[in-house]
Amino acid sequence: MRKIVFGEHDTNTLRQFDNCLEAGNVVGGVLCADGHYGYSQPVGGVIVYDNQISPSGVGYDIACGNKAVKTNLHFDDIKNDIPRIMDEIASRISFGIGRKNKERVDHELFDDPDWNVFRQIGQQEHDKLKKLAVDQLGTVGAGNHFVDILIEEETGDVWVANHFGSRGFGHKTASGFLNLANGRAFSDRAPGESMEQAPTLIDLDSELGDLYYRAMTLAGKYAYAGRDYVMDEVLSILGAASEFEVHNHHNFAWKEIHDGKERIVVRKGATPSAPGQLGFIGGSMGDISVIVQGKDNAENKNAFYSTVHGAGRIMSRTQAAGKMNWKKRTRTGGQISQDMMDKAVKRFGVELRGGGTDESPFVYRRLQTVLDAHEDTIDIRHVLKPIGVCMAGANEFDPYKD
Repeated sequence: MRKIVFGEHDTNTLRQFDNCLEAGNVVGGVLCADGHYGYSQPVGGVIVYDNQISPSGVGYDIACGNKAVKTNLHFDDIKNDIPRIMDEIASRISFGIGRKNKERVDHELFDDPDWNVFRQIGQQEHDKLKKLAVDQLGTVGAGNHFVDILIEEETGDVWVANHFGSRGFGHKTASGFLNLANGRAFSDRAPGESMEQAPTLIDLDSELGDLYYRAMTLAGKYAYAGRDYVMDEVLSILGAASEFEVHNHHNFAWKEIHDGKERIVVRKGATPSAPGQLGFIGGSMGDISVIVQGKDNAENKNAFYSTVHGAGRIMSRTQAAGKMNWKKRTRTGGQISQDMMDKAVKRFGVELRGGGTDESPFVYRRLQTVLDAHEDTIDIRHVLKPIGVCMAGANEFDPYKD
């Protein structure tokens, strides 16, 4: 079995990674340098299976990912207009719960034959999930999901990036298949599961494995459609055109050939980086982001062509922002004050809309440190500095966030 660990990690994360390597038909695994403790499989963890798939490994935010676009604008075109641009992004794009506009986003994916997966489970389940998917397409959600305006300082080029996944449709798909795999009905209320939950595994050639793989793939198409829609909205606000695009999932399971055999590669918070493949890696709101490209070498092959998806958390939401009382909508405790966050963001030169202290620069590793750990497997093609960041409000509850 091949086991690769990049960077430094706490004991809980390393133990969770080892537990995943010991369950099922595992061929190998990678723990990326942005890794941290997660549900069942660590974020930043890559587990490679022979003919098995893991809905708990893919996680609840199926097909969470990034889209980044280089626009035809230069910094001089927008530098005096950043506050207005960010105000318009915050008012036009739907962050958090609900939709700010009632525009129905129609899309060809709603005619995809794989919706029949849910009809096989039950007509009621199909109808509810499809309605939720239609209602939420093009919404960003909460948690660490964002829309950024960035500058490539070397060239002055303006970039736009977004980060979110398959929203409530993906979340309910994940919980439904986890129920089925554990002998419950799709729509049952799942029992409280701990972060230490053993991986849930399904044989890919079983009926359930086939249904899950098709449902996950559909959630992937849905996430791509949502990120495309939001990107088009932001380009419209900027009056810009796209010149170059990078688009990836980082919570997904791929069928890939490794060492001459087809494998299932489950990446939770990890970006595919095959030779020549591009990926967008976002830092915190007070740090750089980058476009990376997978190297064609033995080191990258040995890492199952996988790399980081971000800077990686070093502080939990509760540690950072304090404990939330949702009835009173107040927080108590927390290591990061609003003043600390405001000063850090201002110092970095970012125009921020939304975002709480649990998403402040203090709760993430420095991205360059994480990238340095992977320098043998990826090349950095573009270094981007955020000048505008938009997220859901600080205390906005979203059951479908990361």
